[in-house]
Amino acid sequence: MVEREQTKKDIKELSRNDKYSILLPTYNEIENLPIIVWLIVKYMDESELDYEIIVIDDGSPDGTLDMAKQLQNVYGENRIVLRPREKKLGLGTAYMHGIKHATGNFIIIMDADLSHHPKFIPKMIEQQRYLDLDIISGTRYAQGGGVYGWDFKRKLISRGANFLTQLLLRPGASDLTGSFRQITWTLINDVLEKLTQSCVSKGYVFQMEMIVRARQFKYTIGEVPITFVDRVYGESKLGGSEIFQFVKGLLYLFATT
Repeated sequence: MVEREQTKKDIKELSRNDKYSILLPTYNEIENLPIIVWLIVKYMDESELDYEIIVIDDGSPDGTLDMAKQLQNVYGENRIVLRPREKKLGLGTAYMHGIKHATGNFIIIMDADLSHHPKFIPKMIEQQRYLDLDIISGTRYAQGGGVYGWDFKRKLISRGANFLTQLLLRPGASDLTGSFRQITWTLINDVLEKLTQSCVSKGYVFQMEMIVRARQFKYTIGEVPITFVDRVYGESKLGGSEIFQFVKGLLYLFATT
């Protein structure tokens, strides 16, 4: 308990003038959204950090946007910012859309399906501030990290994808395909402007390309071990087309970096 209180004190001192824009792309997440928002609010408020949660809904037919509006009424428009789009346009473009509307000097990207627990956000913030890093990535594959709730096939696909990225790209990061990251917004958006202009991927490959391009531009990257938990509600967005796009994007990055 004493160590936790000291950590909260350290984060508060280091982040006194910072604001964190947390991007939540959603598609059919009506059951998960209120839970993930509640958890984000809990851990950010406990650490006394300034933040906003930007919900980027891609025309979910299940009423996710209506749920987001209800949450906005509960937590306030300064905490819950709605930036919806008419239809599903890809995860990478959803992040870029959210970045354009962010008012914080730090961007945090994460999944809205409860796979990424917000309890790791303070740890990511603390490490970024102490080490003065440009990108902090949550890793499932370093000591202390892990994956829970996946069957053997899903674990095999994930491990295989990560092995291929390490073999072909040598990114200097243990988890290139993860999507739980904190990114600094320095020198009037310098980092993100270069990254988003260079990242050509529209879908799940966006996370992978972001790390590769950041390394190419000589930005500093760190990692925090996280436990990844498979979604409880809703269906996974990972399918054959996403796997095909991953392979296509991996080969493109191998040829251009």
